[in-house]
Amino acid sequence: MHGKRVLVTGGAGFIGSNLANHLAAENEVVAVDDLYLGTPDNLDDAVEFHDASVLDDDLPTEGVDVVFHLAALSSYKMHEENPTKGARVNVEGFVNTVEQARKDGCDTVVYASTSSIYGSRTEPSPEDMPVEARTGYEASKLARERYAEYFHHHYDMRTAGLRFFSVYQGFGGAEAHKGEFANTVAQFADQIANGESPELFGDGTQTRDFTHVDDIVRGIELAADHRLQGIYNLGTAESYSFNEMVGMINEALGTDVDPVYIENPLDVYVHDTMADCTKIREATGWEPQISFEEGVRRVCEPYLDE
Repeated sequence: MHGKRVLVTGGAGFIGSNLANHLAAENEVVAVDDLYLGTPDNLDDAVEFHDASVLDDDLPTEGVDVVFHLAALSSYKMHEENPTKGARVNVEGFVNTVEQARKDGCDTVVYASTSSIYGSRTEPSPEDMPVEARTGYEASKLARERYAEYFHHHYDMRTAGLRFFSVYQGFGGAEAHKGEFANTVAQFADQIANGESPELFGDGTQTRDFTHVDDIVRGIELAADHRLQGIYNLGTAESYSFNEMVGMINEALGTDVDPVYIENPLDVYVHDTMADCTKIREATGWEPQISFEEGVRRVCEPYLDE
């Protein structure tokens, strides 16, 4: 993407700031964030930052070519603590942002959905398989997908929904301030590097399709470049258990810290995930470039330099 003016909502957060900083090298980037989970410290000076909510009625959408809508209460736990707020931010905030951008002439939107709607699966999950909402968080993301269909059919906008799979980066990226809401790879690496035992739910055999944020950012940009329409997975099509993750972190750090196993405190929990990325590969040529082994090495590297 070159020479565009783009809006990134949730732009001071984890994925949003990585995307905003990447795009700012060759584009005019405006980031909106209410700082619930983000911090402007994540952003390069080249990014124009607005401390604002996606629920505001005067968002900086004028002249925007593409909207990247990443703002959300981004976890099951966050959403269940206040389901009404979750619905307002995740659903109304999406509609509000896209509608303002549409009125200002923007016709391309790339937005975050979620892979958790697939439930627990050890086989790759394709976009056309049946899905359901077991949580308010999942319901809000499914609602986004339906409203995106509305904007496409009613206004001929291009709306690409991306179902991310377990996005990670180290605390040296953009999540150090998020504590328990940071990605598990960063949390566990930080704990192990400091001699602390990470807590794993159950027996640690749950698996995730861990996808490095750099690969996610490339996929988001390609979705806009190709003006994709519909739903697309972004993952690696490989899964690792939490036990394997802890072992890989120990190996990278040269440590030998055992995890502690605790009872799962969550009422609804996805045990296994794996993406089928055929659709976005065929549409854009996107492939994940960072293996989990390499990603873990990158996460752990700063601790070896201390």
